[in-house]
Amino acid sequence: MIRLVVVCSAYIAAQILADVTSLRIVTIAGLSMDAGTLVYPFTFTLRDMVHKVAGVKAARALIITAAVINVLMALLFWLVSLLPADPAVGPQTEFATVLAPVWRIVFASIVAEVVAELTDTEVYRLWVERVTTRFQWMRVLMSNTISVPLDSLLFAWLAFGGV
Repeated sequence: MIRLVVVCSAYIAAQILADVTSLRIVTIAGLSMDAGTLVYPFTFTLRDMVHKVAGVKAARALIITAAVINVLMALLFWLVSLLPADPAVGPQTEFATVLAPVWRIVFASIVAEVVAELTDTEVYRLWVERVTTRFQWMRVLMSNTISVPLDSLLFAWLAFGGV
């Protein structure tokens, strides 16, 4: 039970950290990418661990819970960016500049996360049911091989298609 709580907490934390760090575009080895890419791939493996320990229904519930938390986070950032700053501290424009959501990006991110994570869960489930329960590394590798590119493609299409 403790292992499940730790893995679920790590999954939710990784989802939030990926969404917040995605606000910064970094350059690594001459390639530009959002910094959330450094954290987000771990969510697939963490969710696979939840699937292994608690089953497919728990994994699906975790995916939906993370999506709701991410929407609530975006709404909270939006609300806080609208509230007046304390004049004694200064204008504090940085918060709204960095954290106020761009709703097209929020929508694309959450839809891509949910679709890719649910796809990952189904590929993982099919591997366990139809191939083998052995070789944990193989089922994680197979499910991630399909879902990680799906997430990237779906996000890019939803966020930037037609722009």
